[in-house]
Amino acid sequence: MHLKSSRTQDSACSRYFTPELGLPPRPPGWQLEAAETRPAVEAGAQVCLLCILTQCQRFSAALQGTPLSATLSLVMSQCCRKIKDTVQKLASDHKDIHSSVSRVGKAIDRNFDSEICGVVSDAVWDSREKQQQILQMAIVEHLYQQGMLSVAEELCQESTLNVDLDFKQPFLELNRILEALHEQDLGPALEWAVSHRQRLLELNSSLEFKLHRLHFIHLLAGGPEKQLEALSYARHFQPFARLHQREIQVMMGSLVYLRLGLEKSPYCHLLDNSRWAEICETFTRDACSLLGLSVESPLSVSFASGCVALPVLMNIKAVIEQRQCTGVWSHKDELPIEIELGMKCWYHSVFACPILRQQTSDSNPPIKLICGHVISRDALNKLINGGKLKCPYCPMEQNPADGKRIIF
Repeated sequence: MHLKSSRTQDSACSRYFTPELGLPPRPPGWQLEAAETRPAVEAGAQVCLLCILTQCQRFSAALQGTPLSATLSLVMSQCCRKIKDTVQKLASDHKDIHSSVSRVGKAIDRNFDSEICGVVSDAVWDSREKQQQILQMAIVEHLYQQGMLSVAEELCQESTLNVDLDFKQPFLELNRILEALHEQDLGPALEWAVSHRQRLLELNSSLEFKLHRLHFIHLLAGGPEKQLEALSYARHFQPFARLHQREIQVMMGSLVYLRLGLEKSPYCHLLDNSRWAEICETFTRDACSLLGLSVESPLSVSFASGCVALPVLMNIKAVIEQRQCTGVWSHKDELPIEIELGMKCWYHSVFACPILRQQTSDSNPPIKLICGHVISRDALNKLINGGKLKCPYCPMEQNPADGKRIIF
C-alpha cells in the first residue's frame, strides 16, 4: 500500500485523533468518582486502545517501501507523543480505581475475620458436644427469660434437649405474673409477694409495700366512689408503718382531695403511669434475686461482653502467633490479659496477687498477713525461707501459719 501524498496522509491520521489528546471523545461520566466511573473508564480504555492499535497498524502498512516525508514525520511524532500521553492517562485512571478498590479490601480484612473460632484454642474448652449442649441450654434459658415459651419448647424438641420441669417452673411463674402486671392486674403479684414475705424481708425488699401502695393508688383513681374501699384497704399498710411512714402519710393525706379530684391536687404525682413500669422492674429484680436467677439474660450479657472482648483477643492471638508462645493461654477460667468490660459487667469482687500478678481462685486464695498486706497463697509459699516469712512490702518477719484467708 502506497500513500498518495503527504496531505492525504495527514488527513488520514487526523480522522482518528481529537485536537486535545489525539483520542475519540471520552464516554460520559469520565470525571465522576472512581467508584462510579469504573464502567466508564473501562469503556474509554477499550476505545482508546483499539484506536491506538488501529493507527499503529495503518502506519506500519502505509510506510512499507515509502520514503518518509517531513510532513509525515511531524504527524507521526505528534501521534507518538499523543499515544504516550494517552497511555499515561489510562494508567493514572487505573491507579485511582485501584486505590479505591484496595481500600475496600483493607476495610473488609480489618472488620471481618474468617477465623474467629480460632481465636481460642480448642484445648481450652470442653468437647464440641459439651459446647453445643451448653450453648443450647443458654439459648433456651434466654427464651424462657424473655417470655418466648413456645419457641423455647420447640427448640427443646428439635435439639432433643431434656429440660427439667423444676428448671422451667420459675420462668413460667415469673412470666405469668409479669403479663398480669402489664395488664395492670396486681392480684398474682400480691399473692406471690405475700407467700414469700419472709424471704423478701431478709433481702430488705419493699416489693410487697410497693404493690399495696400501687393498689391503693389504683383505688384512689376510681374517684369518691372508691373512698370507703380505699380506707378499708389502707389496713394493709400497718406492717410497713415503721419503714414507710412518710409515704403512708402522703397517701392518706390524698384522701382529702378525693372529692375535688386528685388530678388538680398537690397529690397528682401519685397518678403517674410510670409507677407500673417501676413495679415491673422491681418485681423482676427482687423475684430473680429470691429465686437465684440473673436479672439479665446470661446469653445477652455474654454476647455483649464478647463483642467488647473479641477485638482484644484477636490482637492477642496475633501477638502469640508472632512470638510463638502458644502456651501462654492454657487455662479455662482465666484470660491471658485483663479486659475492661465496664462497670455494668461487675458482678463480684476479685483480687489479683501483687507478687505473682495472677487472679486468686479457690485453690489459690488471698491470704492476709499479720502486717495487713494481702498476697496469694502461692506467693506466700514461695516467700517462705527457713520456716519464716518476710513480707515483701515491709520488713516484718512472721510465721506463715499466722496468715488468714480472706473471702470477698
